[in-house]
Amino acid sequence: MAPNDSAQTTGVTADEAGGTVVGRRKAARYVVPVAVAAVAAATIGLVPALADSGDPELPEITAQQLVEKIAASDQQQLSGMLKISTDLGIPSFGGLVDSFVPGGTGGGDTSGAAPEAKLTELASGTHTLRIAADGPDRQSLSVLDKGSEYSVVHNGADVWAYDSGSDEVYHQRAEGGSGDHHTAGKAVPGTPKEMAEKALAAVGDTTSVTVDGTARVAGRDAYQLLIKPKQSGSTIGSIRVAVDAEHGVPLKFTLAPSGGGKAVVDAGFTRVDFGKPDASAFSFTPPKGARVTEADELTADMHEKGSAFEKGPAFEKELAQLGGGPGAVNVIGEGWSAVAEIDGGGSAEGLTGDGAAGLPAEAQGFLGSFGDKVTGGFGTGTVFKTRLVNALLTEDGKVYVGAVTKDTLVKVAESAR
Repeated sequence: MAPNDSAQTTGVTADEAGGTVVGRRKAARYVVPVAVAAVAAATIGLVPALADSGDPELPEITAQQLVEKIAASDQQQLSGMLKISTDLGIPSFGGLVDSFVPGGTGGGDTSGAAPEAKLTELASGTHTLRIAADGPDRQSLSVLDKGSEYSVVHNGADVWAYDSGSDEVYHQRAEGGSGDHHTAGKAVPGTPKEMAEKALAAVGDTTSVTVDGTARVAGRDAYQLLIKPKQSGSTIGSIRVAVDAEHGVPLKFTLAPSGGGKAVVDAGFTRVDFGKPDASAFSFTPPKGARVTEADELTADMHEKGSAFEKGPAFEKELAQLGGGPGAVNVIGEGWSAVAEIDGGGSAEGLTGDGAAGLPAEAQGFLGSFGDKVTGGFGTGTVFKTRLVNALLTEDGKVYVGAVTKDTLVKVAESAR
């Protein structure tokens, strides 16, 4: 298919690309080291390049034209299966989420089927997803793992989530509850389109973007867009996006680390159909005997009883130190080597050493399993490591975080003093 020359390159924000059915809660601050990966995707420069010859043979296209094709794509209907593998080099989020997020085992009388907790599990391991979409008001997603199924169905004003393992149902309507039902149409995490749009959200001079041949993905002809940082010090080696040659929809997204080894994120369709999905894909009736939790009732109950965090003074100091307090954020550098400096407003004692004793065991294991003590012009601190994002927490409560190497992080912290 000939390139869409009339398309214009547009940035796509993370808000457009995703969101949870219900709002994030304070507990999310505990995963600050991995929540700001978007810093690494800043500033992408478009370098025109002709596609290499490959199989299948497709018309030549430049990187600029291919990015425009992605931006112009407005495919409203599709269905299929995709596989997502994530290896951040950290423990599974499962136990951590259960301890902190309402809806987990430590969250009190809440719904274990709430998407905010269940979909976080996609941040580690390998998962098979079945998805379908028919316009902005009808989407469904099912996570098929280990003989059980977790599904989220958005149909008009209703959002249903069902966990077959616990036989729990979560229901939300637009007229009430703790979120906008339209976010359900955006909250399809792990899709190649969502990931590609985040990577292409900003443009600049720090990145090389080229077309690197062609491929067959899920039986479809695709161009391969290769995104590589020009700067040193990043934990990201490259991002490869397979783009459907006809529709401009990203079919596969692979993020390779600069340190080598298996991909940090590898998400791609194994089967895809761009026709209108069957209406049954967006139909849901709670199974007989299942426990049903209404979002508005859940929100009212939480306000009345208070969550585990609101009742647990042992956590207040630690929560404030991860982005709370003054909350000042300063971005140091640009592009792939950008680092966010966050002023926590106090000592980091509560999150390191003996001060961590007040945290749940899962949180202590999470922090301690990938923390390294470091020293420098900033004094002493701890670097919390993943294969993608590293974070340095100093003794005076400042946090430096970015998709950069440990050495780069320490140098940035020293230069900031």
